[in-house]
Amino acid sequence: MKLPSQLLLFGLVRFAFSAESDESLLWGPYRPNLYFGLRPRIPNSLMTGLMWFGTHDYQSISRTRHTCEQGDKLDSYTWTEYDAHQGGVQVIQDSANNVKIITEFLKVPGGDHGGSWAARVKGEPIKSDVPSRISTIFYFGLEGLGGLEMETDEDENGVQGDFKLSGSTPELDDFVVRVVDGPNNTAFKSGPHANDFQERIGKTHFIGQPIAPGGIWQAKDSILNALIIRAREVLGSYQDPEAGLPDPSYVLQLPDETYSGSNLFAVQKLFDGPFQFDVFFESGSSKQKLSSITLDQGVPALVNTYGQRFRSVFPFPPDYDKEREQSLEAFSKAITSNLIAGVGYFYGTSIVNRKFSFEWDEEEDAAQGNAQEEEGDEVQPEARLTDPKALLTATPSRSFFPRGFYWDEGFHLLHIGQWDNDFSLEILKSWIDLIDEDGWVAREQILGEEARSKVPQEFQTQVPNYANPPTLTMAVTAFITRLKAVATSKGPSDQDLGLDFGLGSEAQVPLVTSAPGNKYLDSPEEALSFLKSIYKPLKRHYDWFRRTQRGQIKQYARKARSRIEGYRWRGRSDLHVLTSGMDDYPRGPPHAGELHIDLISWMAFFTRTMKEIAGYIGETDDEITFAEIETAILGNIDDLHWNTEKNMYCDVNVDDEDESYHVCHKGYLSLFPLFLSLLPPTAPQLGHILDLLRDPEQLWSSYGIRSLSAAHPEFGQGENYWKGPIWVQMNYLILRALHTTYAAQPGPYQARAKAIYSELRKNIVDNIFKEYERTGYVWEQYDAITGQGKRSHPFTGWTSLTTLILSEQY
Repeated sequence: MKLPSQLLLFGLVRFAFSAESDESLLWGPYRPNLYFGLRPRIPNSLMTGLMWFGTHDYQSISRTRHTCEQGDKLDSYTWTEYDAHQGGVQVIQDSANNVKIITEFLKVPGGDHGGSWAARVKGEPIKSDVPSRISTIFYFGLEGLGGLEMETDEDENGVQGDFKLSGSTPELDDFVVRVVDGPNNTAFKSGPHANDFQERIGKTHFIGQPIAPGGIWQAKDSILNALIIRAREVLGSYQDPEAGLPDPSYVLQLPDETYSGSNLFAVQKLFDGPFQFDVFFESGSSKQKLSSITLDQGVPALVNTYGQRFRSVFPFPPDYDKEREQSLEAFSKAITSNLIAGVGYFYGTSIVNRKFSFEWDEEEDAAQGNAQEEEGDEVQPEARLTDPKALLTATPSRSFFPRGFYWDEGFHLLHIGQWDNDFSLEILKSWIDLIDEDGWVAREQILGEEARSKVPQEFQTQVPNYANPPTLTMAVTAFITRLKAVATSKGPSDQDLGLDFGLGSEAQVPLVTSAPGNKYLDSPEEALSFLKSIYKPLKRHYDWFRRTQRGQIKQYARKARSRIEGYRWRGRSDLHVLTSGMDDYPRGPPHAGELHIDLISWMAFFTRTMKEIAGYIGETDDEITFAEIETAILGNIDDLHWNTEKNMYCDVNVDDEDESYHVCHKGYLSLFPLFLSLLPPTAPQLGHILDLLRDPEQLWSSYGIRSLSAAHPEFGQGENYWKGPIWVQMNYLILRALHTTYAAQPGPYQARAKAIYSELRKNIVDNIFKEYERTGYVWEQYDAITGQGKRSHPFTGWTSLTTLILSEQY
């Protein structure tokens, strides 16, 4: 299939525009909301998806698997190995249909358009003595310019042998898709009325349909609708109750027809027992012909290489029992792989309301204005759709949160970056590209109708004065730390390379060796260029934070070393501060005079990051300015937020007499200066924080640090989201601070920090692993009393940090 030359030229221009990206990262399972969905990082292009249902009864089709759903009640589904440049293996356990499905995906480089790929879908019964009869449907949908054509000869009773499509798009150019049966597939041939369907049994069935622009994400509905229409027609001939109905596998079949202008093709296969089929995408510019041998040889080699590299990057710790090495390594590989294979590419509009605010935000926001208003732009008072944008992002949960979350992403990138530095920077750059001219980026990236379909309407609209914890800065500091490690391993001093960021000789950095995905680590010039490219938008973002989240100090005669360094989250309600990330954590009543300890701590960390980047890229004046701001913020953390009576850090609020008072709730909020290593190792506050941390009547448990003190009257009450449950990313921050700072550097609390670190690390790892083995999943949070997994699953977003905790990669 050929496209007109002008469209090919258009595609070459667009593809060349993104050629700075590694072409091995073009294709991937970038539809993480599906159990298995492949697409390229191109806004409108080819997309694939896998569906399956049981054919042991007529009801199973109503439970067709396609999008990841907690309601499907699968035993487990996880990528056991996945590398963003090569591919990987996923294992899906579906007891309701008595089938274990394995999906294999292998990237094959070559040609000028992002290479080819091969996928294998195979299944086997979970219980060998129970029937396992499965129908799979693999579909190909094309959005945007281009076309798809069926090359296989059509037959109203299905096709034998390979199923072949040809296609072309401006970016991918010409390509061929083939679906090829495995050698030992068996169809169910002995069901009721089998003789009536002899011409169709054992064949591949199909449909080709024209789908309106933007509708491929709803492929499941279109495909199943065609199947059900045909099934009703077939069943019309079987009305005799005594004769009974035909076996479902003979009836629940696609109609074997295509329509003019089809841009969605679905390929159905029906199996009895074990099965296998391969899917090949062959780029026209690649000379390599793919076959089953490609997968037979390529996948075992990938798995072997992955295992060797995993043991190098995340070595098994010597303080753990060697008898547990195999099971803990398999667990760590799975949660790492599912995190990286859970990266999605999203493109579409979002909903923004530039004028909404709560009453306690209105007066200040009106005074501050925003960049659009200052420039004289017309600002619409109601929610509006934005222009479409693209984002490459990890996702917290493939089933429940299959989209980008700002405050989750920094934690995701800590883990991804340790495995694949370059991929983490691709994701980081994609997020930074979303920072607008005012310096704002939405805290939730709900791009397009497919993403919005998973979000309740009341949470879809984003507001441009709402922030989120600036965790993307953690990815930047982690990159700088890896640069420091590489520079040290090569010999020259940090000072010679301009990499001494005040971390000192005590700083602990992981050893980084050259590997795929390390282009920026192997080239100081590339690293410098990257940091320069993100510096201006990050600085704009930083300035936006300081301008829009500013708190009031002198208005309430508060005493502090700095008269301006106080901060308050905008967008809170009476019961929630969603923008803080700790939604229902207890706070004081909403007031324009509030000051939040977590936000000022994040701003200290953000400032320190900007200081480090400025120093590295030679922005000396900025470096000096950031250092001065950092000093001012650190001073105000103590002056404004330390309560000497309760010996803890607290929020600040204002009473009816306009007098300031501390709002103190023992929990994560009290720990933020520790979380982000803002306290010197000799600070007296550190001793009080460690006492609170280790008190089993307060925050300490055998499963991790609780989010709220067990002695608090609201512990476990209401939504109980941040009122006790254990969150892995917060425990990671504690462990990182203890390991790299307070247990590593001399001070009066060093020995205590070491003891707490060792015990807490074991508690976290052991509980998450125990729950993984018990349930098949890692979870969003863990019960503060029992340690059991709670809420969303699989949650291989920041819960996957367990791999870093186990291997002590901080």
